[in-house]
Amino acid sequence: MPIEQIVAKFKPSTLRDDISELLLDAILSGKLRPGDRLNESALARQLQVSRAPIREALQTLQEQGLVVNQPRRGMFVVSLSEEELQKINSLRLVLEAEALRLCAVRSTPQNLRKMEQLADRMERSTGTTALEATRMDLEFHRAMWSFSGNEFLEKTLTSVTAPLFAYAVLTKPKAEKMRMILDSHRPLVEFVAGTSRRTADDVIFDHLSLRWNEPDKYASRRFRNKGAS
Repeated sequence: MPIEQIVAKFKPSTLRDDISELLLDAILSGKLRPGDRLNESALARQLQVSRAPIREALQTLQEQGLVVNQPRRGMFVVSLSEEELQKINSLRLVLEAEALRLCAVRSTPQNLRKMEQLADRMERSTGTTALEATRMDLEFHRAMWSFSGNEFLEKTLTSVTAPLFAYAVLTKPKAEKMRMILDSHRPLVEFVAGTSRRTADDVIFDHLSLRWNEPDKYASRRFRNKGAS
């Protein structure tokens, strides 16, 4: 796809963070697809900036797991196999269950209200595209990771799950499934609020199972047993 279509709305005065967001949007929307090359020089020419902020933006996306650096070839949008996606989900099960527990332990009225508002917005949304749904989904989870109070856990989850959210858009789920995914955040809010009798492991497993087949395939026995039950 011509780079002009991706950067049409870009303002040359912006730098690393804006370039990162621009490329992230292009990846999430499918304008940049898995395996596409990100040419540093070409981006710099199109955006009318030096190569330094381009390089920094690509490094940011690399840290988030969305871009890979292939020696002697350059930067590419990450391309993952089904097995790799399943392994990421299995790791996410463990990390996000811990984030949910910490979020409940460290819950504040403000944080709980924010999570409720995000869940309400997803439940009220209509005619939502896959990209819009994924953005709302990501916003909710980013808030939950932040509210865990563990910045290292938050950073790890951001990096580990970034490719999952990008691939979620590319799979283009049917409207019925997308509706179920958007509505599936309420149990997470209830756990944080202390009104759920379920474990964090159960809540996260059921939540991820709506979007991904066998998210526990490479996880520990406790998750795999839940999947088999």
